Amino acid sequence: MATIKTAISLDKSLFQQVESVAQEMQVPRSRLFVLAVEEFLRRRRNQALLEAINAAYIDFPDLEERAVMEAMQQNLPHIVDEW
Repeated sequence: MATIKTAISLDKSLFQQVESVAQEMQVPRSRLFVLAVEEFLRRRRNQALLEAINAAYIDFPDLEERAVMEAMQQNLPHIVDEW
């Protein structure tokens, strides 16, 4: 896999925290940044997926769906009794 070097600017206090965590984890600072960016992107993808799922379910059931749900609810006690 090809790698690309980049430069970033950080507040001194944030840089010190990064240094501390990298030492604690015994990983190079660049690896810590890679891990952090990967986690950020994973969370962002998950958030986008959740928003898409929520958008798909935002509408209330239409009349046909309500009728099916009511029929299922009425039939449920009969099904449970058979078990």
